Amino acid sequence: MGGGEFCEGCEFDADFLVASGATEVALLATGFAYENPQRAVEQATGWFAALGASVREVPVYGRADALVAEHVDAIASSRFVYLVGTSPMHMVSVLKGTPLFEALVAAWHGGAVLVGSGAGADVLCDPMVDTRGGAFTVGLGLVSGMAVIPRSDTWSPDKVRRTAELAPDDLVVVSLPERSGIVRDPDGTWRTVGAGLVTVHRGPGHATLEDLGGIVGTK
Repeated sequence: MGGGEFCEGCEFDADFLVASGATEVALLATGFAYENPQRAVEQATGWFAALGASVREVPVYGRADALVAEHVDAIASSRFVYLVGTSPMHMVSVLKGTPLFEALVAAWHGGAVLVGSGAGADVLCDPMVDTRGGAFTVGLGLVSGMAVIPRSDTWSPDKVRRTAELAPDDLVVVSLPERSGIVRDPDGTWRTVGAGLVTVHRGPGHATLEDLGGIVGTK
């Protein structure tokens, strides 16, 4: 998801709940560590309460938090995990190579719904977009062959174009506006959700969702 989560326009979260079969959402607001993460927790709690689910904050804001057994167990047992924030670089530094990240991957491979919004979407990819300047850097690598530009509706067209042109030939770049995103269903197909215009780039030109057909999680 491009960001702007837990508000009107994000009704697709109800479908994610149904797909997960869960009544509780595990929230990792790691990317908001320096921006009042409790605000995101409260917003998520109110949003999902209206959808008939509760939210469990998994307070992972520094690397030591990702080593705490209670936090690892919370992610390992979750059927619906939501990653949010605005700092992908911080998220990578906290999560990469930790027991909590391995638990996240295992839960996802076991059928859990995994949603990344904003920086949470960016870090799922490798390479990922360094949103500070639009170049590419190392992400968490759950998905390879694709990178995303979160909150692309807040970027200038020139910045988006430069990022797409910097991408290697075999990398698809997807612009995700706030309250919009792409979903990979269990059958391997991709679709868009939300009201914003999702754009798929390959090099200097545009592509389609069909270009994502072979992209799956690799970890």
